[in-house]
Amino acid sequence: MVRTIVWFIYFGISLILLIPSILKVNYLKSKGKIEKMDKLVEKRTKNWADSLLRLSGCEVEVEGQENIPKDKNVLFVSNHQSNFDIPILMKYLDKHKGFIAKKELGKIPLLNGWMKAMHCVFMDRDNPRESIRAIREGIDLLKEGYSLVLFPEGTRSEDGNLGEFKSGGLRLAVKSKVDVVPIVIEGTSGIMKKGSILIKPAKVKVKILPLVKTEKYKDDTKKLTKNIRNIIYKNSDK
Repeated sequence: MVRTIVWFIYFGISLILLIPSILKVNYLKSKGKIEKMDKLVEKRTKNWADSLLRLSGCEVEVEGQENIPKDKNVLFVSNHQSNFDIPILMKYLDKHKGFIAKKELGKIPLLNGWMKAMHCVFMDRDNPRESIRAIREGIDLLKEGYSLVLFPEGTRSEDGNLGEFKSGGLRLAVKSKVDVVPIVIEGTSGIMKKGSILIKPAKVKVKILPLVKTEKYKDDTKKLTKNIRNIIYKNSDK
C-alpha cells in the first residue's frame, strides 16, 4: 500500500514539474518547429515513463529491439494486460509514437497535454461514429509518417489471457499502407490488476516480433487481424 501511495503522489507531482516542458512543447508547435517538438516530447516522455516504472519496482526484460525499423513508421500492435503497458512501451519502443487510447485518458489534466503532443488518438469505443473518426485520425497520422501503438483487444485482459481482436483497429495499417510490428507483453497484470489500484513489483517481459508486411492483405482487414492475433498468441506464454 505504501508503494501505491508514493507512486500516485509522484505521478501527480511529476506532471506539475513537467509544466515548463509542455509550455516549451506548445511554443515550438506554435512556431512550426515540429521536428524539434517531437524530439523534446520523446525525450521527456521516455524519462517520465522510466521514473514511473522504477518507482513501481518492476523489472523489464526486452527482446527484439532489432525488429523496429529505423527508416519508416509502423503500427505497433500489442496485447493489453495493464495500465502499465503504456509507460513500458513509451520507454522501450525506440521510436517516436503515439497511442490509440481510451477517451478517459484524454480527460486527465496535464497528462492529456502530453498525450496530444505525442500524437495520441482518443477513442470512444461506445460511440461508433466517434470510433470511425478516431480511426480516420489515426490513418492520417500514419500517412504523415508517425508511428502508433494499438491494443486491438479494446480493453485490458481480466486474467492475462489473450482476448479477441477487434478488426476495425487494423484498418489503420491497411488504409495507411504501413507495416505492423506485433508485440507481446507478459507480466504487467502483476503490477496492477484490472479493477485494482494497488501497485506491486513484478517481472515483465516484452517481445518485439518481426515486422509483418501488410501489402499482400490489400483491403482484407479481417485476415490481417486474425494473422496478427495468431502471431501474438503463438509467441505468448500459454
